[in-house]
Amino acid sequence: MDINGATALVTGANRGIGRHLAAQLVERGAKVYATARRPTSVDLDGVEVLALDISDADAVVAAARAAGDVNLLVNNAGIGGGNLLGDLDVVRAALDVNFWGTLSMARAFAPVLAANGGGTMVNIASSASWFVFPGSSAYAVSKAAVWSMGKALRQELAGQGTSVMSVHLGAADTDMMKGYDVPKMDPADVARITLDGVEADAFEVVVDEFTAMVKASLSQDPRDFDKQFQQFLNS
Repeated sequence: MDINGATALVTGANRGIGRHLAAQLVERGAKVYATARRPTSVDLDGVEVLALDISDADAVVAAARAAGDVNLLVNNAGIGGGNLLGDLDVVRAALDVNFWGTLSMARAFAPVLAANGGGTMVNIASSASWFVFPGSSAYAVSKAAVWSMGKALRQELAGQGTSVMSVHLGAADTDMMKGYDVPKMDPADVARITLDGVEADAFEVVVDEFTAMVKASLSQDPRDFDKQFQQFLNS
């Protein structure tokens, strides 16, 4: 997809990866709707700001009506989550935002994308789609669901000419990862690699070496990966 001349909507565009995605889309020549739960928190030039909480079904429908010219949807908004056996409200919140919220966006904007020639849908998933970092199993379950959802949507939307791309990364230097003592990518690099994938019509973008290692482990004995991951944690 040629980003120059496209019309994009980015969820969670007020900070982190979403902010860089919106800014770089403008730099590449796109018209950009930058959305956030608190629109006053978006401080980017050259964007049209929309209020949007993706876990609010009415707000999602309103956004689709307001941005009826979108042909590039970037589902970036998400939250963390604790353990599955911990606070159940935290588990539900992770699924409500990361899975159900993303699915609501896909359902609301699929007709918009179709009306504008098909376009592209980008779902920001995670290396956690394929493994569990200690203390974040609810997040991992939600991102595994996003990965599977992307594969399903790719099939369901193929008939209308919509491409669906999943993006997987390890740790980025964002507010969500504060407090984790692990190597972190610059979110600007994550955004750049993601948008390069859009322009290459990629189905899946694996952003970093750690995530590539995690994905490769899926074809191996899971006990081998557990040993390798423990070594990573202890290094």
